[in-house]
Amino acid sequence: MIKLPRIPSHRAIRRVAKLRRHLAHLAGDKSATVAVLMAIGLLALGTATSVGVDYARGLNFKTDLQGAVDGAAIAGASIYINNGYYSQANTAAQNYLAKALTGLPTNNGVSTSISMSSSAPWTVTVNAAGSINSTFNGLIQSTIPVSVTATAHGPSNPNINFYMLLDASPSMAIAATQDGINTMVANTSSQGGCAFACHEYNPAGDSLGNPNGEDNYALAQSLGVTLRIDNLRTATQSLMTTAQTTEDSNSATYGVAIYTFDTNFNTIQTMTDTLSTAESSAGNIQMLEVYQNNWLTSSNENYDEDTNYDNAMSSINAIMPDPGYGTTNSGDSPQEVLFFVTDGVEDQYDSPAQNPTSGTPGRQQYLMNSNYDWCSAIKNRGIRIAVLYTVYYPLPTNGWYVDFDGTGNGISSFQSQIQGQLQTCASPGLFFAVQTGGDITAAMAALFTSAVQSAYISH
Repeated sequence: MIKLPRIPSHRAIRRVAKLRRHLAHLAGDKSATVAVLMAIGLLALGTATSVGVDYARGLNFKTDLQGAVDGAAIAGASIYINNGYYSQANTAAQNYLAKALTGLPTNNGVSTSISMSSSAPWTVTVNAAGSINSTFNGLIQSTIPVSVTATAHGPSNPNINFYMLLDASPSMAIAATQDGINTMVANTSSQGGCAFACHEYNPAGDSLGNPNGEDNYALAQSLGVTLRIDNLRTATQSLMTTAQTTEDSNSATYGVAIYTFDTNFNTIQTMTDTLSTAESSAGNIQMLEVYQNNWLTSSNENYDEDTNYDNAMSSINAIMPDPGYGTTNSGDSPQEVLFFVTDGVEDQYDSPAQNPTSGTPGRQQYLMNSNYDWCSAIKNRGIRIAVLYTVYYPLPTNGWYVDFDGTGNGISSFQSQIQGQLQTCASPGLFFAVQTGGDITAAMAALFTSAVQSAYISH
């Protein structure tokens, strides 16, 4: 007997067909899988992109922050010669850093520190740390931290331009030694004993009583008396030799300009780095020659107001450019030093209201810098001032020195303050005083040596 296969019911057939359709749908529809995979891929790509963006932003921030601390370290080190410059160097670094940080995206703040060595080699180290917000805040980390450091050394052997400002007023006509002073006093008895070798082209107008009718300047020459102006001329010439030797030894470049002052501001030599030229020019340094006592010329009665500091300092300040660091780096320029030689007493016309002391109406004889603080104005530009004080020697036999206005006001009343005023004018470590009879040549050489011991900059 042959059995035929069982024919399924219509309900069973429909269930099988439905099952087949479900299986076919699951097997053939791949879009769900792709969507999941795409979502995972996009997440990974977005994460990688944000990391890349944040890395670039962090790198830029670090570069900018490094530039700020580099500049701050250099700004401080460029003037950090010794402990005397600690405060100035620290202030320079702080000011530079504060200004540089204002342009950075420091939305989470920057902490900084500045440390400086207390002995040679003189170094300034600047540290800074800060952070910026990440691009996808909180995805991996919320901020990007950065820290940097820089160290700069106070330079040695920098290139320097020296601007020499030399007092050539009549007060530099005092004899250079005590023996010379005694000789002048002994030979001017008709004048009451005058230690000043005043230079006049009409000495007859003062009835000096000198043997041949000559002025006291010519008398000093005939007596073989060396004056301070003579020593100043010789010392300046000798300094050029010292500068040349030091320049060769240090493999540096030194420029020199020479000016004198009295009633005027006088150019002896414009800036040159040919030191032999400066040496030759220094031989032309001369003291002011007046017409006679109280008269600058035959038509200008200026009451011997022959030492105008305000004119001298304003003129030299206008000539000197802003200083560089003195390196050989492209775009850099030499450091600038004002080399100032004076006895520190001004004698110029000012309105009576300005006069701390006066011999005649409008005449001021007093400490330099009494009207305007030129020294601070120049130093605030980054220019150092080296001061050689040719000590204003007491002249008790000179009536004008003792009492020039009949009330006890004479140069003697403030002579003890002159040195302190000039020390304040000088930059730290750049003040020398040379007494009457002292060696101006040696003093100028020592001051020059101190001035060239400034900074080279390295990292």
